[in-house]
Amino acid sequence: MSFGRLYYHLIWATRNREHLIQPEIEDRLYAYTVRKAAELDTYVYAIKGWNDLVHLLVAIPPKHAVADVVKRLKGSSSHYLNHSGGLAYEFAWQRGYGALTLGEGQRSKAEAYIREQKDHHAQQTDNAWLEHCAGLDEGPVNAGIVLDGVPSSLREERSIYDAWGRPPL
Repeated sequence: MSFGRLYYHLIWATRNREHLIQPEIEDRLYAYTVRKAAELDTYVYAIKGWNDLVHLLVAIPPKHAVADVVKRLKGSSSHYLNHSGGLAYEFAWQRGYGALTLGEGQRSKAEAYIREQKDHHAQQTDNAWLEHCAGLDEGPVNAGIVLDGVPSSLREERSIYDAWGRPPL
């Protein structure tokens, strides 16, 4: 039998970073996303966002590709919001996403960072690099853009939460 415990900090943004995640839909969006993740054998440790992006800390089993899980979570959640009634606008996600791998020791820091998203944004203590990841698009035009923006200390240390010289959490 195979075993794998793979943690990911996932980040994605609304279409054109529009402020589509309004307070009246926030709970429905997060609850639906957690239920859909469970259908995909994905455990959500934390989910929270701001008006134009969402952060998730998840465990995805090795039998599922991260890109497939993200695609299904994004697609089904926007479909759900657009077809469940009550929205005066069309809800849509941006094409790209950020996915960062985490070790067991980083999980609690990531959970705290995600759960305090509203405070981070209100106080402007959010991690700019993580927020930038949400808006990245896929495709050849932007291929490699993530590495261009990553400090060499991060690539060497493999610790997204500690390599900035100050803990962002």
